[in-house]
Amino acid sequence: MKVRIGISTTDKLLEIEIADAKSFQKVMERALAEGGVGWFTDSKGRTVGIPARSVAFIEMEDSGEGHAVGFAPAV
Repeated sequence: MKVRIGISTTDKLLEIEIADAKSFQKVMERALAEGGVGWFTDSKGRTVGIPARSVAFIEMEDSGEGHAVGFAPAV
């Protein structure tokens, strides 16, 4: 699953791949409630710390769905 996190103090967007959406949601909800840091290991093996106070938004997308791209035949 692809997760995009908007950072409120900058125009940067953090994008990570995660395996377990429920676990990610629980960790982020706890970090947001406590004002702490959510720590994750993404699908590439990178460890990422996300300070809850800097989160503007979280967007989750199932990477298995994919995006269709169509092309019309040339005339």
